[in-house]
This record gives sequence, C-alpha cells and structure tokens, in this order.
Amino acid sequence: MLLAVRTDPYEEATAASMRAWGADPDLGPTLVSGLSGTFRVVAVDYEGHRMASPAPSTLTPENVAADLLAIADAAGADRFAWYGYSWLALAGLQLALRTDRLWALVMGGFPPLDGPYEPMLAVTMAAHAMSAAGGGVPASEAAEVEPGDWDSVTVQTSEDQTRQFVTLYEALRRFDDAAALPALAIPRLCFAGSEDRIEYGPRWGDTTVRIAEPLVSRRADLERAGWDVEVLPGLDHLGAMRAEAVLPLLRAWLPRQCAGVTRPE
Repeated sequence: MLLAVRTDPYEEATAASMRAWGADPDLGPTLVSGLSGTFRVVAVDYEGHRMASPAPSTLTPENVAADLLAIADAAGADRFAWYGYSWLALAGLQLALRTDRLWALVMGGFPPLDGPYEPMLAVTMAAHAMSAAGGGVPASEAAEVEPGDWDSVTVQTSEDQTRQFVTLYEALRRFDDAAALPALAIPRLCFAGSEDRIEYGPRWGDTTVRIAEPLVSRRADLERAGWDVEVLPGLDHLGAMRAEAVLPLLRAWLPRQCAGVTRPE
C-alpha cells in the first residue's frame, strides 16, 4: 500500500495552525499505524519532495507517474495500491492510466469524473502570479487570516513551487476524464466531503473549485463505470482529509479488494 502522506512531525506552531484550519497534522502517522497491521505500508511525502525540489517546467502527468513508479521500484513493490488526496488523488488517477501494477486506487478530495481541471489551472496561475510578485501582499500589510477564509490567504510559496502546478494543470487541460473511465478495471474508490466546494474571490479570478458536486451529480455514472463512491456528510476539503474520516474508509474498503491480487513469490 503506497500512501502519499508525510510522516515527519510538524513544528508545534505549524501543527497548531493546521488544527485551526481543520487539518490533521498527525494524518500520516495515524494512517500508517492504522493500516500496517493488514498491509505493508510505504509512506511517501511526494508533495513535500516537490516543494523542496520543485519541477517548474517538468511536473507533467507522465513525469509524476514515472516518479511514483520509481518509488514503488525502490520499495520493491511490484503490485501496490495507491491512496492520495486532492492533487495527489489526481496523480493516482494518472498513474493508474499508465501502469498495470496497481491492484487498487483510492482518490480522496478530487473527482475522477468532471474534475475541476480548468478551475485549478486558474487558481494555480493566480498563485504563480502572486508568488512572482512577491506573494501578492507585503508581509507588513498582511492581515491575520481567519481559518477557512481561503480567499484572503496570501501566497508564501516560491515562483518555482507554484509554477510546477501550473505546468501540471496546463498539461491536463485537454484530459478527458470521461473518456478515460473505461480504461480502468482495477478496484477503485473515490470520496469527498459533502461541503467540499471552495470559492475564491477577485484575486483568484472569482474561481469556484467544486469537488463534492461531481460525485453527487455523476454518482450513477461513476458507479456504472465501476467506481465505489462515498460522500462524507458535513465535511469540507480539509475535514474529509483527516485521519478519522479516511482511515475507516480505507480499513473497510481495501481488504475487500485483495482477493484477486497475485502476490509475488
């Protein structure tokens, strides 16, 4: 089982800020400990790696998939399941379309059908423009942001860090997720919180990123295509990412998918 999570502890100030926003700083260790009794778990902080070593012009779907396969190779994992959340769920979908080594795919916080590729391109382009301009708002003028106020967040990442995500979403502009659905035959689960919808204001191009809505409106289509779908009541993007939301789903769903998996000698 490959998990795209961080297991290193956060500094206390960072952890406190994450909790204030509804995020879970203990997510990675909790998922690893909760699944390692059933699976061999390989945890990889791919997002952390890419923030430390940005790929501004080469973070394409093909290269992301190649990176993830290299991680599986390094772990000696010939067959493996993948769980990722948000853009790392998207990464898992692109991986599944490029290899036959997955025995299961779990996508959290990003819909496999009617995915918000154009809105995410708009948001990442806005973030890149702000990072190129020094973060959009001088630190001396930046007001304290209330948790949940996504529109008021200032960009604190570098130009290269934001540019790599522009590269990714530019490469996905013409990706037809509906046409891709029949290519997948492995067990697959997608989930999101019912309140997962983020509205950005003028600085972000008045963009709305809809995550839950496609799972609700296209649920029948997804299920006909072989997806299991879960919509978690009352949770937003960060809430549905927390360990207490994710771990019960994975522990209930993954073991049921193992029956047909061929284990290496």
